[in-house]
Amino acid sequence: MTSDLLIKYFPSLTAQQLEQFNRLPGLYNFWNSQINVISRKDIEQIYERHILHSLGIAKVISFLPGEKVLDVGTGGGFPGIPLAILFPETQFYLVDSIGKKIKVVQEVAKALGLKNVQASHQRAEEINEKFDFVVSRAVTRLKEFYPWVKGKFDKPSKNTLPNGILYLKGGDLTQEIAESGLTVQQYHLKDYFEEEFFETKQVIYISC
Repeated sequence: MTSDLLIKYFPSLTAQQLEQFNRLPGLYNFWNSQINVISRKDIEQIYERHILHSLGIAKVISFLPGEKVLDVGTGGGFPGIPLAILFPETQFYLVDSIGKKIKVVQEVAKALGLKNVQASHQRAEEINEKFDFVVSRAVTRLKEFYPWVKGKFDKPSKNTLPNGILYLKGGDLTQEIAESGLTVQQYHLKDYFEEEFFETKQVIYISC
């Protein structure tokens, strides 16, 4: 997979954005050899399984200039880094409880010259700031995740969707959604991307 995959679904990428996306595989190969943040199998398909998957959120919403987005449990920087490239005027705050993963995020953001990314070694519960949106990728079940970020949202909302959570998940989520007691909207990524990988992938939106 190459950046052609990104151009296919995001044809209006600028030359700078394409250059930044093109540099991601090399950067992650380098850092992954030192600090394992992506499985060896997935690193070979980083465009599809990490970059494009992260950008599934951008098929649901376009973040606005000046909005603040918190990425909880970012790991090596997904979905935050790809979204920060796509929305350079939106501020992204990437947090993870594992310090060595945040080091990778900081180094990747620095190498790409991303001025709109801050990365911090901390848990979501420890954050006192307010955000327009919270994004995350399958960190835990919705029932456990929601209390971590409840109350961390700015008012009023400015975007097409009210401020809230945009959570990347996969598989049959019927039971997980039911046990959470939350009202959610489900966006199926197979409606936006034709690759088989996205067949069961979703963006779960929860208004807060």
